[in-house]
Amino acid sequence: MTVHKRGKVLVLGLRFAPYALEHEVLARFRPEIQGVPGLSPEEILAAAADASALIVGSMPKITAEVVAGLRECRGIVRAGIGLDNVDLQAAAARGIPVANVPDYCVPELSTHTVALILALVRKLPTSDRLVRAGRWELAPLHPIFAPQEMTLGLVGFGRMARAVARKARPLGFHVQAYDPYVEDAVFARAGVARQEMDPLVREADVLSLHLPLTPETRPVLDERRLRAMKPTALLVNTSRGGVVDEAALVQALSEGWIAGAGLDVLEAEPPPPDHPLFGLPNVLLTPHAAWYSERAERELRVKAAQEVARLLSGRPLRHPVRAPGQPE
Repeated sequence: MTVHKRGKVLVLGLRFAPYALEHEVLARFRPEIQGVPGLSPEEILAAAADASALIVGSMPKITAEVVAGLRECRGIVRAGIGLDNVDLQAAAARGIPVANVPDYCVPELSTHTVALILALVRKLPTSDRLVRAGRWELAPLHPIFAPQEMTLGLVGFGRMARAVARKARPLGFHVQAYDPYVEDAVFARAGVARQEMDPLVREADVLSLHLPLTPETRPVLDERRLRAMKPTALLVNTSRGGVVDEAALVQALSEGWIAGAGLDVLEAEPPPPDHPLFGLPNVLLTPHAAWYSERAERELRVKAAQEVARLLSGRPLRHPVRAPGQPE
């Protein structure tokens, strides 16, 4: 097995300094591990040109321009699940392997999703505002429905959505899901009814999105589908902001096409201070935090560093990612 000593591992868009966990995992390679505070292509290129490997968070864009300037790069590891900020085609064309960490934070993200669902169903933000305003009243909360009379629709049925289903079903929700890439047997084992996308949107009392951001899914929930939802329906998104038409969502929430939304992700992160969602009382927002716990952060960092170790030692990646059309 070839072990490439030293070299530089560049960490982009992640506040993990001084990188003690990464140094521990990569100790036998004795690498220089360096962070880059800036996120512009110019700043990334200035630091990354001679890097042996990149560990990339969700914010920096690894564009074709950046990929073209990587002279020594043995691979790119996306420290997270989504890959919409990495130009996979450009990396494939340069022969630079890409990996991600798709199997971390499942307990955290699924719990956060269910927490958003329950907070919306029980109208907790509204209740809190009423009490703080001196209004000890039930009438403004009408109607509240019980989970036993609600359908939870999951758009996407991968790891995260299946974990949400496992937690939601004991609460009484009837769970349906749409995912054309998942076999019937997976739905059957989970006790979840398979449904087509448009009927799911029409029938769901709570619609929860669990999709990667791709050209196919940008946006999967557009104005037409938002208008098709029940006026009492709730939307939850803990996947990627771009899978929802944000302008149409603001209109839907303002005009009563749907009753409310719980959003952990937005199209632009961080959002501008005058974002129109901020003025809407029927929106619950969290700052792309669904993935986070101390445990999940450690898991992410270790698994990302382990993929770098595989790159530097010439071993196969655990979670290689291929560009569309790229042969296996």
